[in-house]
Amino acid sequence: MTLLILSGTGEGRQIATDLHGQGVDLVVSLAGETRKPKQQAVPTRIGGFGGTQGFRDFLNDAKITAVLDATHPFANNITSRTAQVCADLAVPYCLYLRPPWAANAEDDWTELSDESDAAQHIKAGSTVFLATGRKTLHRFAALSKCRLICRQIDPPDGAFPFENGEYLIGRPPFSVSDEIALFKRLNVDWLIVKNAGGSASFSKLEAARALQLKVGMIKRPKMPVATTVSRIEQAIQWGKAHG
Repeated sequence: MTLLILSGTGEGRQIATDLHGQGVDLVVSLAGETRKPKQQAVPTRIGGFGGTQGFRDFLNDAKITAVLDATHPFANNITSRTAQVCADLAVPYCLYLRPPWAANAEDDWTELSDESDAAQHIKAGSTVFLATGRKTLHRFAALSKCRLICRQIDPPDGAFPFENGEYLIGRPPFSVSDEIALFKRLNVDWLIVKNAGGSASFSKLEAARALQLKVGMIKRPKMPVATTVSRIEQAIQWGKAHG
């Protein structure tokens, strides 16, 4: 029996390490979005599967008997495809989905349906910090009269898609004090984030709270109907039962 863990998150690494230490036969898959991902002491493959048929072939060729999906909450294309293929092949599937963030009385959050919705709320001349990754930058085209700053882990392959934007390179984790100093230095008015949940990247929201910045919170995409857990220990328990 071989368990496939679709990872790319800190929780995915933790789950894989724990299960591997307990002797579960597994392989971890990373999409390859980050050029130098953190090394894991478990069997790991990096890169896509080549579409739906490629994923089907991998499950058969590698004799995968169960799939634990611990990808990012916004990796909905991967999650939807995986859930469907596993259902078609009768391969047990479980989605680890950490709880979303929730605002408190000190926060000034505006929920956004997607990135393009930001232009409905942000005034011209604002400095907007985009903590949303480079893949969806094109959806901010309507913010042409704002200063856009997009932080990413790896140096960009090309120029920023808009004349009014720039990249900022940084590798997490970032402390709250560092984020506060950065937002002050850049004179940030708005922070745009995806509601990924978790503690690893919450520091930027704590910094925004301390500085009373406006936050555009992009709501999560719809998830497939599937076995879903929200705690790491639940994911580990499922992996032990199916690995």
